[in-house]
Amino acid sequence: MMFNLLYKNISRHIRLSEKEFQQFSAPFTLKEYKKKEIVLKEGEHCLFEGFVLEGCFKVYFLNEDGLEQTLYFAVKEWWITDLDSLINNVPSTLNIEALEDSKVLMISRKDKEILYETMPQTEKLFRIMNQKSSAALQRRILSLMSKTADKRYLDFLEKYPTLEQRITQQQVASYLGISHEFLSKIRKKTTLKK
Repeated sequence: MMFNLLYKNISRHIRLSEKEFQQFSAPFTLKEYKKKEIVLKEGEHCLFEGFVLEGCFKVYFLNEDGLEQTLYFAVKEWWITDLDSLINNVPSTLNIEALEDSKVLMISRKDKEILYETMPQTEKLFRIMNQKSSAALQRRILSLMSKTADKRYLDFLEKYPTLEQRITQQQVASYLGISHEFLSKIRKKTTLKK
């Protein structure tokens, strides 16, 4: 049952028979995280990729002033990792924290490499997923550099339609790259326009 979501997710990119999917999913292990539990801490080596079954995570870094800057939120059917650390075997610059009690299917870097060798189509799957992730991060950077905070807030609501009720306004502000006070002004303005 827990693998149904994973199957649905990867089927958007590659086709696997039932037997192939059993081979693919065998190295994944279910991990449960409590709210506020740290999955990855800056400075550690990221040795996993995780597929979110339920719950919510924030993937963030600390800027020079020690303030959190949220890169993205990972909700059901999203993946969590520090790709740079995972691929290049360098210390992580990111932190991953559970914002709710959550369940994740985890695969280690070692097991993923074995899948590449034993199931070549998985290399295509992760290549496509990495390309989509890179494109999404590029859009995120362009948004931060070119859009007003008001527009970024509307984009956030569109991308994460139910998330604002599940996380703090401070976390939303961190994602948007603005202060909590400025977010309050934007929210009031947006509410008045409705």
